[in-house]
Amino acid sequence: MAWIDELFKKMVESGASDLHMTSGMRPCFRASGDIVPVPDCPELSAERMKEVLYEICPERNRVEFEETNDSDFAYEIVGLARFRANLFRDRNGPGAVFRQIPSEVLTAQQLNLPKAVLDLCMLSKGLVVVTGPTGSGKSTTLAAMIDHINKTRSDHIITIEDPIEFVHRQQRCLINQREVHRHTSSFKRALRAALREDPDIVLVGEMRDLETIEIAIETAETGHLVFGTLHTNTAPSTVDRIIDQFPADRQNQIRTMLSSSLKGVVAQTLCKKKPKGRAAALEVLIVNTAVAANIREGKTHGIVSAMQIGGKLGMRLLNDSLLDLVKSGAVDPAEAYIKAVNKEDLASKFQANGIAFDLSALSEGGEPTQSKAPAPATPAPRTASQPQAPAAPMPGLQVVQRTAPPAPQATPAAAPTPAPRAPIPQPPAPEKAAEKPPEKAGAAPKGWVDPFEQFKRQRPS
Repeated sequence: MAWIDELFKKMVESGASDLHMTSGMRPCFRASGDIVPVPDCPELSAERMKEVLYEICPERNRVEFEETNDSDFAYEIVGLARFRANLFRDRNGPGAVFRQIPSEVLTAQQLNLPKAVLDLCMLSKGLVVVTGPTGSGKSTTLAAMIDHINKTRSDHIITIEDPIEFVHRQQRCLINQREVHRHTSSFKRALRAALREDPDIVLVGEMRDLETIEIAIETAETGHLVFGTLHTNTAPSTVDRIIDQFPADRQNQIRTMLSSSLKGVVAQTLCKKKPKGRAAALEVLIVNTAVAANIREGKTHGIVSAMQIGGKLGMRLLNDSLLDLVKSGAVDPAEAYIKAVNKEDLASKFQANGIAFDLSALSEGGEPTQSKAPAPATPAPRTASQPQAPAAPMPGLQVVQRTAPPAPQATPAAAPTPAPRAPIPQPPAPEKAAEKPPEKAGAAPKGWVDPFEQFKRQRPS
């Protein structure tokens, strides 16, 4: 038995999802979303870490790790669990992260998947994408969907993974599971080969590059049901991510293909559950006529509106799922606020439902609170500042200046440039006459001389 097997046993017993190994540090578990050092476990030096990891690492992966400083493989302890392993090298030396994969596939009922997601499993053709950030449980949801198909349909399923995570036993379906770098050289090569292997359903573990995405869309268009994963946060951003993978001169064609082949997107986020555990908040997009038109015309911003009015089809936004988890008591409001993408919308939903929470206690939520607090006070110093204070009365001042034409008109007459105009007498204070309103001036004051009198005399009758 390998030395690390004891850590794997403690990992399963404690319910942790991941084991983190770093040179010069104690191993750590991720339990309910938090990183916790393994109790009673010593620090491992770089030399000792290499011995521990190479003890369970296949020979092919050792060579790959020595050449590239990265390698992925799967490790299984019979009767306990499977583990997805990633070996890496950092400034401290070799390290690894192991993700626990239960021996038994969690069912759709255990994950409480909504009916709209299960209906996607009954399609005969099309593309279904499960998205979410790293560690959000995409593989677990996809495995539950494949398990549901395995129990309810009689089809041929091909999975292409790197590495194989959940092992599916033959039930009603014939299942072939292929591992990249072990059973095939790449996702795109295995996906092209799958078209000649008479599949009904193809699962692509990760649509990493443009060619893999293109083949997946073509496979869905040729009458197959394709499941794939992407690393995006929301359903609308998934559509943008797929289209943006292609060059600009091909995006119109891809929009048309995607509008007809894409059938649904499931975007999920894991939240800390009370008192422990994890709960998944799902955002579900079902592609109907309105959504297909938005995709085809490049108006992906309209997908959110289509989802808001598509509740009868099973569509729902992420904030609606987070609100339901909070109202059921499964998730704390502060945790839901942290995981929300549109935080302002979720805060308004909390307020409408009378749900109170303290943003100052949040690491992420504290920043929006500080940024929102000065927002109402920001206009106050601007309106009181010197440059903007005369902004309101400025039009009035301009009107007053325009209603006093005598001063600017008297100026050219008083200019000494023309010789004949030099002897014209000038009033001692022309500004005072201009200051008086015309209606109150009355008769001309004594001693006043009209500056235009000379021109009136010279003007021909």
